[in-house]
Amino acid sequence: MNPRISLPALRGALRPRPESQLGNGWVCQSCRANSQPWATFSSSRRSLEKPYYITTPIFYVNAAPHVGHLYTMVLTDILKRWQVLRGKKAILCTGTDEHGMKIQQAAAQAKTPPKEFCDLTAETFKTLAKRAGLSNDHFVRTTDEDHKEAVQYFWHMLKEREYIYESKHEGWYCVSDETYYPESAIEKRLDPFTGRTFMASQETGKEVEWTSEANYHFRLSAFQDRLLEFYKANPNFVVPVSRMHDVVRWVSEGLEDLSISRPVERLTWGIRVPDDESQTIYVWLDALINYITKAGYPWAPGQEHALGWPADVQVIGKDIVRFHCIYWPAFLLALDIQAPKQILTHAHWTLGHQKMAKSTGNVVNPFFAIDRYGVDAMRYYLAHDGGITDDSNYGNQFVVERYKKGLQGGLGNLVSRITRPKIWNVQDAVRAARDGKLVKVNPSTERQIIMLEELPQKVSAKMEELNPGAALHKIMDAVYETNRFLQLNEPWALAKAIKEGDFNRGMAAQLRTKIDCIVYHCAEATRIIGILLQPYMPAKAAQLLDMLGVDESKRMFDDAKLGVDYNYGTPKTSVGRNAWEGLFPPLPVDT
Repeated sequence: MNPRISLPALRGALRPRPESQLGNGWVCQSCRANSQPWATFSSSRRSLEKPYYITTPIFYVNAAPHVGHLYTMVLTDILKRWQVLRGKKAILCTGTDEHGMKIQQAAAQAKTPPKEFCDLTAETFKTLAKRAGLSNDHFVRTTDEDHKEAVQYFWHMLKEREYIYESKHEGWYCVSDETYYPESAIEKRLDPFTGRTFMASQETGKEVEWTSEANYHFRLSAFQDRLLEFYKANPNFVVPVSRMHDVVRWVSEGLEDLSISRPVERLTWGIRVPDDESQTIYVWLDALINYITKAGYPWAPGQEHALGWPADVQVIGKDIVRFHCIYWPAFLLALDIQAPKQILTHAHWTLGHQKMAKSTGNVVNPFFAIDRYGVDAMRYYLAHDGGITDDSNYGNQFVVERYKKGLQGGLGNLVSRITRPKIWNVQDAVRAARDGKLVKVNPSTERQIIMLEELPQKVSAKMEELNPGAALHKIMDAVYETNRFLQLNEPWALAKAIKEGDFNRGMAAQLRTKIDCIVYHCAEATRIIGILLQPYMPAKAAQLLDMLGVDESKRMFDDAKLGVDYNYGTPKTSVGRNAWEGLFPPLPVDT
């Protein structure tokens, strides 16, 4: 057992009772020696030392990942990297969910022992995280020993507080969703391909079956009022607000106690209930605890926030809102542990306007997509087109379209137009601005200045709303606006006029100063845009800033302001001589 663990004082039970004794219950020796008071439950308290903590859901390993998993990873990574850009210490946790009936069945079908089956698929998700450029600090597996200990400890504390009881359970169980659904959430459906009728979850459309078994239950119904009070005190707990309203409505309609174990004869692949080898812990209780496992749970006194908890943001798909926004805070409330501050629930990717699903094979292989278009191009596309509220339809033609318009024709073209010409010099323009030698600006330059002054805060505001896609649109608007500014002012025409015209030295100097003014404000736009794009396209943004010669110490959010850096302009890497050597060369494929 990890020596950091100490046993919290057993307070806050469902009803007044004498304080429980540990007796012969499941507790390691180090836990028996100590006790710790619980922190007061709050979603807004923040320790000054606490790092920013963000999580992806842990991904189910019953099949290989698809591009929807890649989207979740990228979205989470952008938010983490944004905090690092702001100068904060940030921790990102991802991983795999490896227990449950679906895994047991998939392993049996593959004629592979469950652990070996999980090892193979977990490695695939690890590889995807690496290929996607995910800056994760942890990769948790629910088969890890430290996670198993955390789950059994969490169970024991729920039991000590009398939130767990034994009972016979009958109800509609969904193997695919790994959960029971109440009668009110079930409906009869027709399979259009076979004509077979079946009972299914209204929420997910997955088939359910009637089961009857003896198991353990969590007193979820006792938390209806406390959850509603929590939602009222934290109206931004679930993003977007439409799903916050859904959660409040579901809880307001009433909560049933939750079955949190399965008989071992039905489910062998999972963590055993402490002191009862005949029962396996419910996969969702097991899975949700991963978020605090890597945050150091169970905590030694005073260490509750040292590794990041409570999470600042937990990123999930919209299909698992109930588990994360109702069950998860209820479990935490039961033990007086702080809930995550916000849960970002994103929409799905569709293919042919049908939901991507491993079960139907209607998926896009993320490894093939990265190989085809490049990791940063895929990160850009997913962030640009991915939905938070509404689903997005994936298509190779859309990836190509975004690449050609936004990256190759927009940003890449801007960088080439500024850095390659021999008729002006970026460093000279930057120095002219530093020395106050630029001419009085015209109306178009004034608009460019205003745009650049407002851009960082506009982007920041969208990030604060947990909407990286909208923030990216603001950045790309600046790209397109800068290209228009450059086209409108035509510095190449001024340079040609100097070369071919019969100007005196004073007039030529004025024209040269005007060129410097145009080039400087385009270079500043490119520099600021490059800094702001680092969370989205780490490698390409770094290459862009190298092309401009921006020092690595001048690439933080506070540097993304007009006129704060006058020491760039000499490229650190080749700016290329043609389209194929540019920042975004032509794609080898058009679809």
